[in-house]
Amino acid sequence: MQEIAASKTDSPALPRESERDWEEDGDRLREECGVFGVFGHPDAAAITALGLHALQHRGQEAAGIVSFDGRRFHSERRLGLVGDTFSRREVIERLPGMSAVGHVRYSTTGETILRNVQPLFAELDAGGFAVGHNGNLTNGLTLRRQLVRGGAMMQSTTDTEVILHLVAQSRRNRFVDRFVDALHSLEGAYSLVALTNKKLVGARDPLGIRPLVMGRLDGAAILASETCALDIIGAKYVRDVENGEVVVFDEEGTHSHKPFRPMPPRPCIFEYIYFARPDSIVGGRPVYEVRRTMGAELAREAPAEADVVVPVPDSGVPAAIGYAHLAGIPFEMGIIRNHYVGRTFIQPTQSIREIGVRMKHNANRAVVAGRRIVLIDDSLVRGTTSLKIVQMMRDAGAREVHMRIASPPITHSDYYGIDTPERDKLLAANHDIEGMRAFIGADSLAFLSVEGIYRAMGHERRDPLCPQFTDHCFTGEYPTPLTDRTAEVATPRQLSLLAEAS
Repeated sequence: MQEIAASKTDSPALPRESERDWEEDGDRLREECGVFGVFGHPDAAAITALGLHALQHRGQEAAGIVSFDGRRFHSERRLGLVGDTFSRREVIERLPGMSAVGHVRYSTTGETILRNVQPLFAELDAGGFAVGHNGNLTNGLTLRRQLVRGGAMMQSTTDTEVILHLVAQSRRNRFVDRFVDALHSLEGAYSLVALTNKKLVGARDPLGIRPLVMGRLDGAAILASETCALDIIGAKYVRDVENGEVVVFDEEGTHSHKPFRPMPPRPCIFEYIYFARPDSIVGGRPVYEVRRTMGAELAREAPAEADVVVPVPDSGVPAAIGYAHLAGIPFEMGIIRNHYVGRTFIQPTQSIREIGVRMKHNANRAVVAGRRIVLIDDSLVRGTTSLKIVQMMRDAGAREVHMRIASPPITHSDYYGIDTPERDKLLAANHDIEGMRAFIGADSLAFLSVEGIYRAMGHERRDPLCPQFTDHCFTGEYPTPLTDRTAEVATPRQLSLLAEAS
């Protein structure tokens, strides 16, 4: 019988958003999660740790690895950064085996306590099963209630656990069939890596909302959320896992299953705007080039009379380069970011909250003073950070401050793995452009249009006949049913769209 090595007991929950992200008042979109898997390499756990390190931008609250040594599963799951735990040799030595899966987490569903840290593991009748999930199930709560009513005993509060129970309850004979059986019950966004005693499995939801790529290293199979994780271990990129595809790696080779009705892919547009690392290639598109092109499109749509283009670091840099190049305005680092400010550097008293942005960003007066500034950022959520940075520019002597956002106004919340505020906290959902401009205190404010985003992605316009992206944060057009929240968030038009989609 297979066993799983015990992990440490529950640790106290990390501070919630209002505490941990006090320096920006929660005014950023939060990454979802990152997944990684290896099959057939003697250093599987060490390679997984390196891959997770490359994916750290996708989740900084917790990290975990599960390995299999041919007889026994081993698990190490910890709160904190990858380097806090998995850089230590003694930890990697507790994860022997030729196969492993790993996960970095930012909590969009469930508290950040150790029992919610992934990969989750269960002992099924056919053997052990570990799974890591990037995304969010829009019917996860509904499924959870059904499972609990049927007698399931949940060990976590994360939506990922329902996948374990659905696989366990399937009456199919082969594991892959049971896994596919479970997938047919899921709604929303998921990229999954799963490990059994014989297989490594990867899967993407039918729309391919969240990314997943395949690679090879010394003959071993690799799965990862982004290509930057392949780069760090020296693996060769093979291809993207397709939307609606289940890939299985075992001793006999690679097997592809396509159990869903074929659908056009709808990848999340925010992977290109914000989430993916600039050095990654997502869906065949270099992320850095896409962001630079978005900046150029923004310059075409919203020019400004200015002396210098200044990015809000770090995420606004590629778009600012594109804007400056097309506009013919010098690009300068007018804001310097302190990369060494931790989330719990100091307790968030009210007086400290008021100076929080300056701890992370500081004006470069030599660039700013006496000049007309175009500030470039990738997105605007609550507006509180933009307000403080605009004021920072004025305090540093800027004559004028023109804010330009390299994405459309965010008017709707996300339910596919991005931790966005509710609509009443989204600035663009409650104010027009002039109201937003007045709130942040800029001399002017403009956003890239939805059509501009599509042009930057290689499409002349947003057309139903052209490939689409998951862009509901801008349009309100959710691509899947919102079973857990439909009555709460949907307008009559959205309900109609959801009905058509289903």
